[in-house]
Amino acid sequence: MAQKFGSNNILHLACQLGKAFEERKLPYCWIGGVTVQRWAKPRQTADVDAMIFTGFGQEESICKQLLSIYPSRVESPLELAIQGRIVLLADELGTGIDISLGGLPYEERVLDRSSIWEIPDHGALKTCSAEDLVVMKAIANRPQDWIDIENTLIRQQKRIDRQLILSELEPLVELKEEPEILAELKHRFSAIK
Repeated sequence: MAQKFGSNNILHLACQLGKAFEERKLPYCWIGGVTVQRWAKPRQTADVDAMIFTGFGQEESICKQLLSIYPSRVESPLELAIQGRIVLLADELGTGIDISLGGLPYEERVLDRSSIWEIPDHGALKTCSAEDLVVMKAIANRPQDWIDIENTLIRQQKRIDRQLILSELEPLVELKEEPEILAELKHRFSAIK
C-alpha cells in the first residue's frame, strides 16, 4: 500500500529542488530525513539533505550553480564548499537545504544505487537506497540516527541487504576510527531479525 502524505512543504521543496538539479544535469540523490520518509518510519524533519557527486575540483562551480537556485545560509559559501564539501542554503521560508558534495567512490556507488520514489500529490524524488541510508545514519552516529536505523530495519525486514551495509560501512568506520559504530550496528542487526 502506498504511503499517503498530506500537503508537505519539505517534500514539495525536495521535489522542486530535484527538478532544478536535473535541469542543471547535476548527479544527485536525497539523503537524510526526506529519505527516512521512504524507507523507515515517517517523521518530521526540518530541512532537506542531498548529495551531489562533484568528484574533486568542481566544488566552486557546483556551489555557484546552487547559489543561483537559493541563497546561502553562511557568509562564505564558496570557502565552505571547497574546504568542507558542503553547501548550506535556505528557501524563502527559511527551510534549511544541506547539500553534501560527494567525491569518494562510496558516494558514487550511492548514486548508482539511488532510485525514484513517486509521491502522490508531490512529484518524484531520487533517494538513496535503504542500505545507504543505514550506512550514512550509522556514520553520523547520533541518537536520532540510530532510531532511524532501527525503523529502517524493521520496515524493510528481509528486503534490506545487510551484507552490503556491512561491506560499505566497514572501511568508512575504519577511516573515522570509530569501530564501536560497526559493533553497535551488528548488535541492532541481531536484535531485529
